[in-house]
Amino acid sequence: MKTDPIEKMSAHWLLAKIGKKVLRPGGLALTLEMLAMLNITPDDRVVEFAPGLGFTAKLTLEKNPASYIGIDAEQESVNLLKKNFKHTSAQFQLGNAAQSSLADQSADKVYGEAMLSMHADHRKSEIIQKASRILRPKGFYAIHELALAPDSLDENVKLQIQKELALTLKVNTRPLTIPEWTHLLEKEGFKVLKTETAPMHLLEIKRIISDEGFSGFLKIAGNVVMQPKIRCRIMQMRKTFKKFENNLCAVSILAQKV
Repeated sequence: MKTDPIEKMSAHWLLAKIGKKVLRPGGLALTLEMLAMLNITPDDRVVEFAPGLGFTAKLTLEKNPASYIGIDAEQESVNLLKKNFKHTSAQFQLGNAAQSSLADQSADKVYGEAMLSMHADHRKSEIIQKASRILRPKGFYAIHELALAPDSLDENVKLQIQKELALTLKVNTRPLTIPEWTHLLEKEGFKVLKTETAPMHLLEIKRIISDEGFSGFLKIAGNVVMQPKIRCRIMQMRKTFKKFENNLCAVSILAQKV
């Protein structure tokens, strides 16, 4: 687990520190929807970009794919994943999703959650290009990301949202509108097949209970109450999410390599 000062810790590690397991913007429901769209079978070779704490990896492995490889840029994540999944067939590699050493056309299905949003647009394109390179022809790529709304959102408002999210979350958050996400995928040779959305209610009580269960919620609430520095960060995050509630959502997109 990360040992950075609370004031500088990125949002996903901060939330993990208080016991939150579901860290995706659309929650468990949208992750399950993404996996349903992908329809992973025992014949599939699956690659996940940025598996983080391994919540979705666990769901994927329950589908018994032919193989599963998770690629994460953080050594702490890779160490934790290798420990937690040591009795499975899963493989985890330290690396940048845009520069992975996986062979061309070595995967049937690739997915990533809450990671493209953390990169500038040119880096998003590089990661999508990598997904295309390692996918077989007509293979599938799914994403679950933070999105902006409405589609016609003013550019100055976008910049304000991105700036405040980056300051609050301690990561370089750069979400796009749904048409922009679609264009980015199509530009790199994918055909968008299906799009699903969900509210961005990551820190709403109802969502936390839905994602973590009531006992999980009580554990998280207790940790927040007992740790003032973490409570301050969580309240700042929640305030920012509330401020831009009408302009933030989560999106999952299924695309096929053309």
